[in-house]
Amino acid sequence: MAALSIITGNSLGEGLVVFQSASGWTRSIAEAETYETKETLDAAVARANADAAANRVVEPYPIEVIRQGARIVPVRLREKIRAAGPTTGHSKDKSSAVEDRAA
Repeated sequence: MAALSIITGNSLGEGLVVFQSASGWTRSIAEAETYETKETLDAAVARANADAAANRVVEPYPIEVIRQGARIVPVRLREKIRAAGPTTGHSKDKSSAVEDRAA
């Protein structure tokens, strides 16, 4: 199976985790655009870096993901935590978990 990647970063205004989609940036990993080849990933990174230069997103970078049925799931624990949303204080009340939104 080929490696599958998506692009993630943080929104400039709120600092929330965002994922690159076909139409820009989204807070839902379920809406993230996936990339299977180095060429498509390189083009997506270039597009993300252009968005960073235009102050639409902060520090975008690619992450490895897998598909579990219809869901997109990050491979690394750090990215699983980021995708699930804030984990401290009342911030969890403001942003539902990605799995809840994807269901």
